[in-house]
Amino acid sequence: MSSSAPSKATAPQPREPESRPVFGALDRYFQISERGSTLSREVRGGFATFFAMAYIIVLNPIILGSAKDMYGHQLDNGQLVTATAVTAAFTTLLMGVVGNVPIALAAGLGVNTVVALQLAPRMSWPDAMGMVVLAGFVVMLLVATGLRERVMSAVPLGLRKGISIGIGLFIMLIGLVDSGFVSRIPDAAQTTVPLQLGGDGHLNGWPVLVFVLGALLTLALIVRKVPGAILISIVAMTVLAVVVNAVADVPSWGLTTPTWPGNPVATPDFGLIGDVSLFGGFGKVGLLTGLLFVFTVLLSCFFDAMGTIMGVGDEAKLTDSRGNMPGINKVLFVDGIAVAAGGASSSSATTCFVESTAGVGEGARTGFANVVTGALFGVALFLTPVATMVPSQAATPALLAVGFLILANSVKEIDWADHTIAMPAFVTMVMMPFTYSITNGIGMGFITFVVLRLAAGRGREVPAAMYVVAAVFAFYYLMPGLGLT
Repeated sequence: MSSSAPSKATAPQPREPESRPVFGALDRYFQISERGSTLSREVRGGFATFFAMAYIIVLNPIILGSAKDMYGHQLDNGQLVTATAVTAAFTTLLMGVVGNVPIALAAGLGVNTVVALQLAPRMSWPDAMGMVVLAGFVVMLLVATGLRERVMSAVPLGLRKGISIGIGLFIMLIGLVDSGFVSRIPDAAQTTVPLQLGGDGHLNGWPVLVFVLGALLTLALIVRKVPGAILISIVAMTVLAVVVNAVADVPSWGLTTPTWPGNPVATPDFGLIGDVSLFGGFGKVGLLTGLLFVFTVLLSCFFDAMGTIMGVGDEAKLTDSRGNMPGINKVLFVDGIAVAAGGASSSSATTCFVESTAGVGEGARTGFANVVTGALFGVALFLTPVATMVPSQAATPALLAVGFLILANSVKEIDWADHTIAMPAFVTMVMMPFTYSITNGIGMGFITFVVLRLAAGRGREVPAAMYVVAAVFAFYYLMPGLGLT
């Protein structure tokens, strides 16, 4: 006798919930297991990101401390170290807790040069830092009005992938340059070739050897799928560098020398925190020039961070099928706070660091990695000599490896048959390393995209926000010719 009702033997059984590790409130808040990560991966990622960007504690004070304001005043190096570390710790922790993304922040390279060489010579240091604070306020306003998110959403997927690839190539070049594997040819050489192998056209010296061994070790560990590959390589090469420095005659390691400090504890000096004049700079240079200065800082912070957020978010698989990141407004608002906080601490504008990809390469997928990185910057506030003993030759192999991973994951997703998207993506990806600027790569790519879509009679397919941004970038590039800088 047949029956339409299923028998007990064939009746569908309720599905058992998938088992997953449980870390209680920590796991639920940061969505660690939900994003396919583990606590150990987040911790390793946090350490890897810190070691990859710890150089900023040394480099930012060098850049800012070497410049003078209009009165001939220079910022104190010790105070700059404190300001750089404390701001990186605060903003990185804030991004982790509020934005829940593994994107660390610190004083932005490029922006600090603008502050040191363009703003400070025309006004006092407090005035210059006040303009950075104002730029941060404008960023927050753009986020609050939804304009910044609309700009990011207007970027086509293919161009987003071009930004990711450009960042991958850019951080590879950063790694090669910072390690000394390639170097700038001195102007006295009278050559149009900008870079050369090693310091004199050849690979020589112990530091370069440490980098080469670190790069090979990192790649080999990744091929072998060894957990913690990047962090293992950084630690192993730091130990090797310390040994080499102790037994061999090494003229220079660059910014940091791998030697255990005689006094590992440093006393923080918070003298620069809050030494800011919000509107004093306008009295020195006038309203128009002052606004242009704020605009210059704003543009660099806005698009540097945008490119980094897109690239790191894509690599960490935090984006949806259209390349959008859920909860992006929180991330963007924290970035605006970070810009203002950098000015308020006199460490220059703080922004998202592309070196965060080192942590993502270790498996970091949540803001808990940022909590680890931020905590390490907090420790570095008191142990700066220890935090800065890791030479760039030990940390930069991570950038080489992660650059490859970004390239491999993104290049296949560009529609190379559509030249109106493939060409702008190509311009974006090559201009980032060739101009040593994420902002320039984005700007030139956006302008190319708008022009080519118009040339192809597809102007209606271009979002209005892309027209506006392309026009802003065109104005930015024309500013020197118009005498507005």
